[in-house]
Amino acid sequence: MTTSPYTSQSAFDGSRMRVTLLVDLHEGAQQEFLDAYEQMRDRVASVPGHLGDQLCQSLENPSQWLITSEWATAPPYLAWVNSDEHFETVKPLQNCVRELKSMRYGIVRETGGARPGIGGLQPDVRVGDGVTRHALTFTVKPGSESKVAEILAGYAPPESRVDDSTRLRRTTLFLHGNRVVRTVEVEGDLMAALRHVSRQPEIRAVEEAINPHLEQDRDLSDPESARAFFARAAMPAVHHVARGGPEPGDITRHALYYPARKGCGMALARLLSRQDETAAADPAGPVHRSTVFQREDVVVRLIDVRGDPETDPVRALGIHGPRKAAVLARLLDSAALGLAGAPTGGREATRLLAHADMSLITDRRAAQS
Repeated sequence: MTTSPYTSQSAFDGSRMRVTLLVDLHEGAQQEFLDAYEQMRDRVASVPGHLGDQLCQSLENPSQWLITSEWATAPPYLAWVNSDEHFETVKPLQNCVRELKSMRYGIVRETGGARPGIGGLQPDVRVGDGVTRHALTFTVKPGSESKVAEILAGYAPPESRVDDSTRLRRTTLFLHGNRVVRTVEVEGDLMAALRHVSRQPEIRAVEEAINPHLEQDRDLSDPESARAFFARAAMPAVHHVARGGPEPGDITRHALYYPARKGCGMALARLLSRQDETAAADPAGPVHRSTVFQREDVVVRLIDVRGDPETDPVRALGIHGPRKAAVLARLLDSAALGLAGAPTGGREATRLLAHADMSLITDRRAAQS
C-alpha cells in the first residue's frame, strides 16, 4: 500500500475502485444496447476482482445511460480492461453508442461501515497538478525505424488549446528498437484532447505516413480499425510521483523500456513505482517526477531528472540495492532487452540502463507549460 505524500496517482494502494461509463446511444439502439450489455455482464462477472455493476437509464433523456462497476482493487481491473478479451467483449456495444466516456475513481469514504475481505478505502486524499498523463505504444517493421523516427520528428505540432477547459501541454516520443512510445500530458479532459488531436490535418498526415511501416495493419478511415488499433496501443499511467514546487531549469526527460516476463507486467510496474516513491522522497536525489505506464507485459517509466544522469545513471534512473535488482531480474524479460544475463549488481544495473534507455525522437511543449 502506497503512503508517500509525493504520490498523486497509484493503482497499487489496495483501495477499491469505481468505474463509470457515460453512454449516449444512437436513436433506436436501446434494445441492441441492452442485448449487448447482458452478454457483457455475464463475462465481466467472472473476472477476478469484479464486485458488481449497475446499469442506469437517465430520467431526463432515455438515450443516455450510466454503467457503474466496482472492483476490489485497481490491478485486476486494469489487467481486464487492457486485454484482448475485453476488447472483444465490448465490441458489440460500439455500433449502439454515439459517445462514451469512461472515468475511474478510488473510493475514499463510504457509509454503511467496513466491507471486510473485498479491498479497503483509498488511504489518502491525493493532491495532483491538474494534468492527465497517457501513453500509446506500437511496433514498426524492423528496418523502418530511422524512417519512422524521421516522420515522427518532423511534423508541425497541433493547436494546443482544445477548449476553455482542456489543453494539450506536452507530447514526447521515444523509440527502443522497433517499439515506439508516445506520451501525452493533458490539462483537462483527456478524451477531448485525444479527439482534438486526431482531427488535426498535420497529425492525420503523420499517421497516414507511418501506416506502411506498422507491424499491425490499420485503416484510419475505418472507425472499427482505428478503434481497435488505439485500444490495443493504449498504455495507462498506473503510478505518478512528483517532488512538487517549481521545475528546476536543468530538468531532462528520459524513458526506460522494461519488457516483463509473461504475466509479470503488473508486478514489475509495482516494483518500479515503489522505487520512484523512494527516489522522490530523497531531497538530494535527482528525480523530480516519474510516471510508470503499463499494459500487459510492457512497462515504460518516464522520468524527469535534475542535472546530468550520465554522472550517476543508477541513482538517477536505476534500481537501488541488490535485493531490488534481484527482484527486477526475476520479473524482467532480459532477452527482450538483448541482455545475456540478469542484472544483479551495480555494474549489471548500469548495463541494464544502457539497454532499457529509449531514444528521444521529439519533445514538444505548449507555450507557457
